[in-house]
Amino acid sequence: MTKALATFFLRDLERLKSELLQYKSEINLWKISGEIKNSGGNLTTHLIGNLNHWFGALLAKNGYQRDHYAELNTSNVPLETLLEDIEKIKILVERELPKVTQDQLQGLYPGPIPYNMNMQEFLLHLLAHFSYHLGQINYHRRILDK
Repeated sequence: MTKALATFFLRDLERLKSELLQYKSEINLWKISGEIKNSGGNLTTHLIGNLNHWFGALLAKNGYQRDHYAELNTSNVPLETLLEDIEKIKILVERELPKVTQDQLQGLYPGPIPYNMNMQEFLLHLLAHFSYHLGQINYHRRILDK
């Protein structure tokens, strides 16, 4: 199961990079308009922070400190930095997911989670969450990248 999860997380991280590289202008990555309150850039920093928290701080115990507010409110992070951060997350996922045993998947996540589910269910939830925001980034790019 962890191999499949790693495959899907890595696939979607590559898709995230692809979406970011398709913006016509780096400035457009940070646009908001009307009811669109989250920019593609902010959704990207949110996804990076989310995986750094769940894979880094809680699985790898690497000391990552999440700033959820900043993820959705910081602007103008250089595209190059976002792409570098995505590469770091890929390494983290590749390194940490294979360490998770079948017994661990059936048990509790190594930290408080917002839902009553086992680790396997929560990892699937994280993948769905990532895909949801990836779709938002795709729409953001197609609507506001002018």
